[in-house]
Amino acid sequence: MHHASIRTADIYRAIAFYEQLGFEMETRFTAGVTLACWMTGLQGRIELLQVPEPHAAADAFYDEHYTGYYHLSFDLTGQVESLPVWLATLETTFREAAQAEPAQVAPLRVLLPPQQQMIGDRVYEVAFIADADGLPLEFLRMMGDDHD
Repeated sequence: MHHASIRTADIYRAIAFYEQLGFEMETRFTAGVTLACWMTGLQGRIELLQVPEPHAAADAFYDEHYTGYYHLSFDLTGQVESLPVWLATLETTFREAAQAEPAQVAPLRVLLPPQQQMIGDRVYEVAFIADADGLPLEFLRMMGDDHD
């Protein structure tokens, strides 16, 4: 996949959010009159597109009847030793950034705290957070054979 595209109400807040996750600006551009950019990080590329007149999106995480895009998922296997520790550190990073720049960064919103989940024959640590526009982002880490 080349990239995942995300429409945002405020591209500057979205950029600040994804920078806190470790994404870096690859390029800025316009799509018609819309501000846009590509950012790379967590082994992937996202495209952010500012929506000129945004409307509230459906709640893809909590509305069990919603169909369509559900979430982006980032595999942290081999990058972190513990998803709970990683998420706690991320919460601190966001809290400090929100105190320093409250107009650009909000405290991190955790939708699902880390928990173990059996997927096929593997055990994963799984957590969900909301991005700057409330879109769900999943983070997972495959656990070792001893289930860590």
